[in-house]
Amino acid sequence: MSASPAVVLLSGGLDSATALAIARERGFTCHALSVDYGQRHAAELEAARRVARSGQAQEHRIMRVDLAGIGGSALTDPAIAVPEQPTRGIPVTYVPARNTLMLALALAWVEVLGAGEIFIGVNVIDASGYPDCRPEFIAAFAELARLATRSGVEGKPCRIEAPLIGLTKAEIIREGTRLGVDYAQTVSCYQADAAGRACGRCDACRLRRAGFATAGLADPTRYQSL
Repeated sequence: MSASPAVVLLSGGLDSATALAIARERGFTCHALSVDYGQRHAAELEAARRVARSGQAQEHRIMRVDLAGIGGSALTDPAIAVPEQPTRGIPVTYVPARNTLMLALALAWVEVLGAGEIFIGVNVIDASGYPDCRPEFIAAFAELARLATRSGVEGKPCRIEAPLIGLTKAEIIREGTRLGVDYAQTVSCYQADAAGRACGRCDACRLRRAGFATAGLADPTRYQSL
């Protein structure tokens, strides 16, 4: 009997690489989906390609959504600086509706594949205050999927799996290390250079570096300078 298919949202970062490894361990045939949404750099998409290959995804697709045309985020508008110090509230690196759009694309592909699961690597503890990384959002989207799709109406709704939702960065790193994830292949930095080297100063870099330190593991991240 062949393994059940699942769509895994794959950004190229540490969290999504771990989510892919978890989906594989659970026995799914993984179809990886990355989104080119007009982000500041292409390094994370190159990282997603590497992670999809090493994570043995059945296939990997990159879809295009022009969120840069809307702007409103430091990750899509080069005129907005990426903060290099901790900030209060929802930071300017929040991309309006990004996870909603990515999950919608994954939901469409799940229906075509006849799959029952979408895996997404969001987590609320180290999420920098992003509203679309909360359990309430995941539950609400699952209800939307039940109401808005043929499979949902026919009584086989898609499940939204967020296996990292309650984990700290250190716990995520330990779990991924157990599963053999090569974190040197991933890019988490909000302003990585063309070679994929991290700035070491943005929120994503700080959380990642602290996670490796707390986990007691060597940080394989390539930094521009520290």
